[in-house]
Amino acid sequence: MRNTFAIDISHIRQEARQHLMQGPVTPSNTTDVDRVITVLNQVLASEMVCYLRYTQNAIIAQGIDREQVASLFQNHAAEELGHFQRVSDRINQLGGSPDMNPATMMERAHTEYFAPNDDNDLQGMIRENLVAERIVIEAYTEIIRWLGDSDITSRRLIEEILKEEEDHADELTDLFEG
Repeated sequence: MRNTFAIDISHIRQEARQHLMQGPVTPSNTTDVDRVITVLNQVLASEMVCYLRYTQNAIIAQGIDREQVASLFQNHAAEELGHFQRVSDRINQLGGSPDMNPATMMERAHTEYFAPNDDNDLQGMIRENLVAERIVIEAYTEIIRWLGDSDITSRRLIEEILKEEEDHADELTDLFEG
């Protein structure tokens, strides 16, 4: 016996018309939307902190490998800024407001902002960026587990970002000497 697929399209149409102003948040999204928005604002803050750290590191990097490492930092910064924008868009889709308040960004971020020492040690920058990537990899993995099937779109967004963060960690690991 074959498993058949059936949906009540009449009910779906009725729900769509009744809850028109909820935009993309439909009954199939079973999460606590306010809690998801709070968690996504933490991700947003983490991405901005990473963007700022990579950008700052790219500007002040010095030493024999400066060009290669600064270029990598610039690429990572651009990707972090892209993550920031995509998460902001998702928060807005869910009916929330992306919290871009610089005064509270560090409180919400999973990562820390690392200011390099006076000699702008490339290995120190690489190490601290690798630590930050490992932190967000762990945090985003937990967010994905938490979301499960209750908010598939947010889960997929975080999965896509997680893949890029793992790529960053892999690239940094290749450069790290200690």
